[in-house]
Amino acid sequence: MAHVKTGLEVLIRNGHPWTTDTRLGLLCNPASVDANFQHARDLLVQRFPGQVKALYSPQHGFHAEKQDNMVESDHLVDAVTRLPVYSLYGETRIPTPQMLAPIDVLLVDLQDVGTRVYTFIYTLAYCLEAASAAGKRVLVLDRPNPVNGRDLEGNILETEWASFVGRFPIPMRHGMTIGEIARLFNDRFGAGASLEVIPMEGWQRTMWFEDTGLPWVAPSPNMPTPQTAMVYPGQVIWEGTNVSEGRGTSLPFEICGAPFLSPSQILDFIGGSRVPGAILRPCLFEPTSGKHAGRPCHGFQIHVTTPDQYRPYTTSLKILQAILHHHADAFQWKSDPYEYEFEKPAIDLILGSQAVRERIQAMESIPALEASWQSDLAAFRSLRRPYLLYPD
Repeated sequence: MAHVKTGLEVLIRNGHPWTTDTRLGLLCNPASVDANFQHARDLLVQRFPGQVKALYSPQHGFHAEKQDNMVESDHLVDAVTRLPVYSLYGETRIPTPQMLAPIDVLLVDLQDVGTRVYTFIYTLAYCLEAASAAGKRVLVLDRPNPVNGRDLEGNILETEWASFVGRFPIPMRHGMTIGEIARLFNDRFGAGASLEVIPMEGWQRTMWFEDTGLPWVAPSPNMPTPQTAMVYPGQVIWEGTNVSEGRGTSLPFEICGAPFLSPSQILDFIGGSRVPGAILRPCLFEPTSGKHAGRPCHGFQIHVTTPDQYRPYTTSLKILQAILHHHADAFQWKSDPYEYEFEKPAIDLILGSQAVRERIQAMESIPALEASWQSDLAAFRSLRRPYLLYPD
């Protein structure tokens, strides 16, 4: 097994010109650790004594304790260092000039999951924009894309469906590290900050997280394992429906279902329990919180058997279409506010398109739908190339 060194570890070993005699801030959460589980905050305070002046937290909080969307975190004081922790998922999602005032350089050490709707990359984008306006520098400490940096999947977000779960026209599965996507956002999408990325050592684009030799610490409460990250680019769609995505269970996103589902009918519609790279195992589960709390839900656990062949977005769209076909009376799209959008349907924000939802509802075949966005994916593959830090 490889032993990848993250940008954090490279910085601690080598330093960087921007960390010499400057005031530092750190955007982090519990997953910001080195290979020995030492937290970035502690390593930086030790490596750059007296220079770390502020900490910042993304969605789910500094301790990653907030369970769900639109559950805000307050500012706080870090119990270990007594440094201020500014929440970037509270009364604002954009760092204010006052939040950035104590620092000269913002270090970003976040574990992304390679999916368009995971909000950490938009917190990063807002930080780039705010740093540009305030004359601050941003230094991103790169980490692996846990679902590899090779495979792209899904439609490109249409700009009229931009939100905090998709600000820019990228595919559902973007195949970039957080450092690479910072470069893309900063240059191509105009954030315009003074940005540098400290690359990893030993990471290759074909790697899944378990190939890296690094420990996995949940970056958010419902991302407990690398297997969760594998299914998430597809299973996140249930957040826009009344089908449980497995929150309130020990297998969030790996399982999905609802009291009204008939697994046998779903499997008949999609052609059986074997899909490329995975098995859909019928199961019964009872969430302790969230949708259908305390009610038995019929559904599936997705067991990924061959990661390189598995297509999470395609798989979940097929299940969705089967539910629409067999359970139209009981199935509902989520109508509550979603990630601070109060008018637009959650599912269209997640899919990044109203048309994709309408085509699925019209029972257009999922392979035909997939084929329709291949040229867009090829264009994105070309678009991202100048920003890649590791050979494609």
